[in-house]
Amino acid sequence: MVIRPAGAGDAHEIARLIDELGYPVTPDQVEARLKILETAGECALVAELDGKVVACLSISTTKVLHRPAPVGRISMMVVDEALRGQGIGAELVAAAERLLAERGCQLVEVTSNLRRTDAHRFWEREGYERTSARFAKQVRG
Repeated sequence: MVIRPAGAGDAHEIARLIDELGYPVTPDQVEARLKILETAGECALVAELDGKVVACLSISTTKVLHRPAPVGRISMMVVDEALRGQGIGAELVAAAERLLAERGCQLVEVTSNLRRTDAHRFWEREGYERTSARFAKQVRG
């Protein structure tokens, strides 16, 4: 398996994976969002197996007032439904953690929808703890 930064050529497979999460997106939208992430100094990583993208996650860093170092965040992760439970997600997360540590992060946060109970068990197996509640509100802009 190869883990690498996502590129424009991965847009179709990433769109397919994100759709598995229930967030319909077009390859063009994925490509545009990858460019936005890159411009902001952030990235998405993909796991490639036998030349095919089978998993993706996105990371970001945030400087915060209340911590001595930037906080890393994994805001989205998906492994091809047919390949879950084979360690692909764990390897992808480990790569993301290394990259975030290189960027100076001492803490990595994960966001996961409340209904994704299988994902919650995965994150706990990876050593993540439930530490807070996240609140969200749609705003017009």
